[in-house]
Amino acid sequence: MATVAFRKVKKSYGSAQVIHGVSIDIADGEFVVLVGPSGCGKSTLLRMLAGLEEISGGEILIDGRVVNDLESKDRDIAMVFQSYALYPHMTVRENMGFSLRLRRADRHTIDERVLQAARILNLDKLLERHPRELSGGQRQRVAMGRAIVRDPKVFLFDEPLSNLDAKLRVAMRAEIKQLHQRLETTTVYVTHDQIEAMTMADRIVVMHDGIIEQIGTPLELFDRPSNLFVAQFIGSPAMNVFEGSARDGVIEGLGANWPVPPGISASPGQRVQYAVRPTDLQLAGSGIAGKVVVVEPTGAETELLVDVGGRQLTVVTHGRVGAGPGDEVHLLPDAARVHVFDGKSGQRLQ
Repeated sequence: MATVAFRKVKKSYGSAQVIHGVSIDIADGEFVVLVGPSGCGKSTLLRMLAGLEEISGGEILIDGRVVNDLESKDRDIAMVFQSYALYPHMTVRENMGFSLRLRRADRHTIDERVLQAARILNLDKLLERHPRELSGGQRQRVAMGRAIVRDPKVFLFDEPLSNLDAKLRVAMRAEIKQLHQRLETTTVYVTHDQIEAMTMADRIVVMHDGIIEQIGTPLELFDRPSNLFVAQFIGSPAMNVFEGSARDGVIEGLGANWPVPPGISASPGQRVQYAVRPTDLQLAGSGIAGKVVVVEPTGAETELLVDVGGRQLTVVTHGRVGAGPGDEVHLLPDAARVHVFDGKSGQRLQ
């Protein structure tokens, strides 16, 4: 196991700079997820850590050692790709043991490590099959097994679940998390799926346009997003956000007065962005008036689109509701859980 550190790391392609001085410290044994929209630089950062991309500035350290000029094969990392990258002509056993063969490990060591990894991943009955005879989930486990047998200091995952269907993604998320808990190997995981990030990470690094917007535990990012981008990116369904104006302890917006937590540092008349999660808006006998547009029952919960002042807000309620499209309802925000951001900078108002 090892620590990983990025020190003001930059990456440019010609005159185009795509990573703007990123700094991150990853503790020994930690599971850190880099998350953000396509093109934010998260995969580039991972590839630079792996030695597959040269860095344009700054330093990358593994266990306190600068690895900027170290070949990928000498960094003692193992990477699991989105595409599995299995050799089609090799069996599962041969694919998993291939990296050890390249290192000229003896046959006994290879067989022992492959069998151990296969047992961890429930692949021991599939060792003589070829990749074409496996399902997508089984192929991904083989790719993970190939990484495990190397016993690396750091595991790197580059969107490994993107090619799987929704049900299998949920199952594989749990498998990867259990694997980390068992091996306790430092892990850096890249995804654009914030649900994956929330359910798997010890800490999340939210990236946007080559910079870090916020670093924190999943619940820190969910409960106290530091800016509007993080607020809108983390959480599903997405947070409701609309423009308003600060007035005497409330926010005026969408033709109504919205409550705020005490102590919000907004000046009278200041333009702000008011944000509230769908689960923090309740249907009530009185409150902010709206009209139901769509009702989406999912069983345990019901999701509604409610028009308030010409803006459609998402409301998630537990159980089932009697309201239908066209019905008037009243919304009551949980004032302790709303978020207010500066209208210009997008930064959280404390």
